[in-house]
Amino acid sequence: MHEYVARTLYHLQIHLLYASFVCLVAWALTSMRFVSATVRYWIWVVTTLNFIFPTGAFLDKLWSSHLSWASPLGVIGDVAANISRGTTAVVLGTIWLFGGSLMLSRLCLRLRAERRKVLATAHQSSLEPSFLAHGVPVNFAATRQSPAVGGVLRPHISLPSGIDHLLSKRELNAVLIHEVAHARRRDNLIRLIHEVTLCALWFHPLVWLAGRRLALYRELSCDESVIQSNHGVDLVSALAKLADPEQAFLLQATASSFISHRLDRLTAQPQRPSITTSALTVVVFGAALVAGIFATVAHTACCFVAKIVTN
Repeated sequence: MHEYVARTLYHLQIHLLYASFVCLVAWALTSMRFVSATVRYWIWVVTTLNFIFPTGAFLDKLWSSHLSWASPLGVIGDVAANISRGTTAVVLGTIWLFGGSLMLSRLCLRLRAERRKVLATAHQSSLEPSFLAHGVPVNFAATRQSPAVGGVLRPHISLPSGIDHLLSKRELNAVLIHEVAHARRRDNLIRLIHEVTLCALWFHPLVWLAGRRLALYRELSCDESVIQSNHGVDLVSALAKLADPEQAFLLQATASSFISHRLDRLTAQPQRPSITTSALTVVVFGAALVAGIFATVAHTACCFVAKIVTN
């Protein structure tokens, strides 16, 4: 039992060590100017996936017999072995389980609330006509207070009833372009994956950072689609109307919390992101990701980990 716990802790520490390295590289690269918001968004998507999917462990299982050059990190191995021998492992496990349970309960409550909204919207939309926006279903609902994308695997756009009277045609088109970008990328699914990751790794501050960056660039990248379609000014005026407390329409918290960033981006002088800088950013991040996976495999070869936990 001691060996199993020590081995698990060692693998977890190595995985989080290099996943954190990749996350810090992502943070540094996405802080650069003249990089497409869409590129930044996908970098954070991959960073999140790298936290939850231990690619290095899978490769280790397949190639451990060929990794004669690999060597374990003794310092981390000693920490894992010491923790597994005493009651520390039980205490830490209990704390982790308690925190994970709270996060999972929070996620379930959110999903349940959103499910209720979807059902209410479906009932309301059956009474009003709907249409397709670039292949994405659009419904109107009296229960909806702001534009939003619902559904995980089959996304659809929900608009508040009467929004077509509040916004001009161009403003409504700008809003739809933004929401269609969310729906086509399955942003709700990506958000759900991150929140599941957070349930398991709630103790890791960089996972929280990744979630914050994901939420920011999720909005900015969709705004980028609006700018490219020459509706940036229209989206600014639409946001102003939707955020007006005197109106019945209010932006969702996730969108309104980044309103200053969005307005700065939408009202700035039109500047196309540098293709060279974006491409170089992707290459550097890809190299860091491969290096992190390679280093994880190099330090978790089964035959070498066994030497640590049995000493």
